[in-house]
Amino acid sequence: MTTRLKSLALMAAVAAAGLATVATDALAQAKEQFFPVLVYRTGAYAPNGTPWANGYVDYLKLVNAKGGMNGVKITYEECETGYATDRSVECYERLKGKGATLFQPLSTGATFALTEKAPGDKIPLITAGYGRSESQDGGIFKWNFPLLGTYWVAADVLLQHVAKKEGGWDKMKGKKVALVYHDSPYGKEPIPLLQERSKLHGFELQLLPVTAPGVEQKATWLQVRQSRPDYVFLWGWGVMNSTALKEAQATGYPREKMYGVWWAGAEPDVKDVGDGAKGYSAVTIQHGAEPQAKVVQDILKELHGKNNGTGPKDEVGQVLYMRGLLSAMLGVEGVKRAQERFGKGKVMNGEQVRWGLENLALDQKKLDALGLAGVMRPVSTSCADHMGSSWARVHTWDGKKWNFVGDWYQADEQIIKPMVKATAEKYAAEKKLTRRTPEDCQS
Repeated sequence: MTTRLKSLALMAAVAAAGLATVATDALAQAKEQFFPVLVYRTGAYAPNGTPWANGYVDYLKLVNAKGGMNGVKITYEECETGYATDRSVECYERLKGKGATLFQPLSTGATFALTEKAPGDKIPLITAGYGRSESQDGGIFKWNFPLLGTYWVAADVLLQHVAKKEGGWDKMKGKKVALVYHDSPYGKEPIPLLQERSKLHGFELQLLPVTAPGVEQKATWLQVRQSRPDYVFLWGWGVMNSTALKEAQATGYPREKMYGVWWAGAEPDVKDVGDGAKGYSAVTIQHGAEPQAKVVQDILKELHGKNNGTGPKDEVGQVLYMRGLLSAMLGVEGVKRAQERFGKGKVMNGEQVRWGLENLALDQKKLDALGLAGVMRPVSTSCADHMGSSWARVHTWDGKKWNFVGDWYQADEQIIKPMVKATAEKYAAEKKLTRRTPEDCQS
């Protein structure tokens, strides 16, 4: 071979090697599923947003430590929102182009904004325990998944609980229920359900909005003291919750008559109040504090035991940490369900993940295998039902820890389903949307 031919052969070999490297890099990238993580670790809501974010990220790390999703590794990037809708939208716009699997905004206000964007971008939204209650209707809200429960579920379960305490629904007639709520889309979500139940059962509903972030509530609790409601429902978030409990203590309102939504029933809400919050209860979105769960023990061993945990070790298993963990689990299981149809070992796009979330089938056997035995009930979604479960429990603060009281409650579908359909139809009419066809539900 001449010197020139040798040179050409060498150049071809180098080029081929370069192409192989590019192909290998591309293949490596193609084997990664990207999860954007919208968080708020700063600002007024950081004490509550941080443990959620830590649980979310730890679960993604745990999945990778166990080999990924059928061999597909997870990559993720956090984006700080400060619980502000405009910053949440900015994070969405910045991260969606990186191959976003799905988004979990952790804000009802942001959910309202992103609901307008998701259909065009074909990226699903998981809003586990928040967001638009009517988005349970998958026939209208194709890309929204309020998995595990909505605020209408929470409000209905709380009313069932206090009605049971009173001795039945008929005993609610003439009672007074005050809603102390965050004056935002989040805080206003339970109002339609509470109003519907008040008409049915004859109790009086008092609405007391609190301006965000909720550090000033003296006027609100003066109204509570004057009207003396039989029960107070607290729909707060962040510092608003502990402030409400302190004001209740100061005005002498019994904490035993106060019930919070699941975003007002975690350790950050009560730890600074301590015994002053004793007797306060909250509805839970399936789980509570779960320090003994196998998935928690796996995280302590595989991550924190190897200095790879995301937050403080003593937070693992607490209420909001578990909320973040379960939110991540739902996203991961949506991808894995999609892989069953579109190819195991492959990276799933937004449309495929949407199908996976719409066909979730997390039975008890699967939950046990995930280390979630005793933590939550099975979840099963469909084209018509993007929520998948309407069960909840109530837990009470004893001054040191949360304890479950009583058994599970299931929200009354006879009340909620007509409300969901009517509100979803109204939204569709406003946005000029048509209900999905049976053929579309199969796609």
